[in-house]
Amino acid sequence: MSDPSPAYLALYRTGELARRRRRLEQHHAACTLCPRRCSTDRRREPGRICGIGARAVVASAGPHFGEEAPITGRRGSGTIFFSGCNLRCIFCQNHDISHGRAGRELTAAELATVMLNLQQTGCHNINLVTPSHVVPQIVAALELAAARGLNLPLVYNTGGYDSLETLGELEGIVDIYMPDLKYASEEVAGRLSGAPDYPAVARTALREMHRQVGDLVTDAAGVARRGLLVRHLVLPGDAAGSAENMRFLADELSPDTAVNVMAQYRPLYRAGEHPDIDRPLRGEEYEQAREAARRAGLHRFY
Repeated sequence: MSDPSPAYLALYRTGELARRRRRLEQHHAACTLCPRRCSTDRRREPGRICGIGARAVVASAGPHFGEEAPITGRRGSGTIFFSGCNLRCIFCQNHDISHGRAGRELTAAELATVMLNLQQTGCHNINLVTPSHVVPQIVAALELAAARGLNLPLVYNTGGYDSLETLGELEGIVDIYMPDLKYASEEVAGRLSGAPDYPAVARTALREMHRQVGDLVTDAAGVARRGLLVRHLVLPGDAAGSAENMRFLADELSPDTAVNVMAQYRPLYRAGEHPDIDRPLRGEEYEQAREAARRAGLHRFY
């Protein structure tokens, strides 16, 4: 790449990052940040689904070595886990954070310090986990951190349930999009995550992410600098519709889309309420999903 600097620094220098921050903050009066469009006044009360108000709540932050290789690298990914979520996944492995909203409220200045501390630790990037409902808070902190010397790529690590309008404000800010692509079926998405429109919303969001950053680009050491990396969790009984999702990635985005077809499903949290997913994933089910990805034409697996 000709310019290895993270994208947001150019916007910071021109003042555009501050303009984006101001526009995003206007959403707090009647929140329309995510596809829920709950219209809550988050200056005064928590969002109806995410449960988060005017300040971001951070559950934990630190170097993380369990991400995909281009994200983790050798020195780890500077991961910030945000509490709250705009999805209600009944099998969520982090339900104490996403549903219980465990963590500590941070001001923009405090969140900026967290980002800078991760950079000081030597992390390859700033990895924003479950960021969709706290985008204004993130951009406010990013503006302060950039002024204090932050120069790491920004990873937007999302469940994929993102609005086109909010993603538009993030163009030129996010370097690496790392969304989930969870479901192909509206019925399953509604039953397991409380979002029957998830398939359509996520596909629209992924098209926009790919338009902004393209296929994943890595440096000479194999560390991601820019682009899209998609995660897909295989569910028992093909509840996720893996083959259909893989065809979408190859046909409508790019056969060079970087993908992590994930096998770590376990029946956690309230999965026992749904007999079709109340068991671990079988090895043959995972292999069938991987083969479906290969048949679709995908080849960059992490």
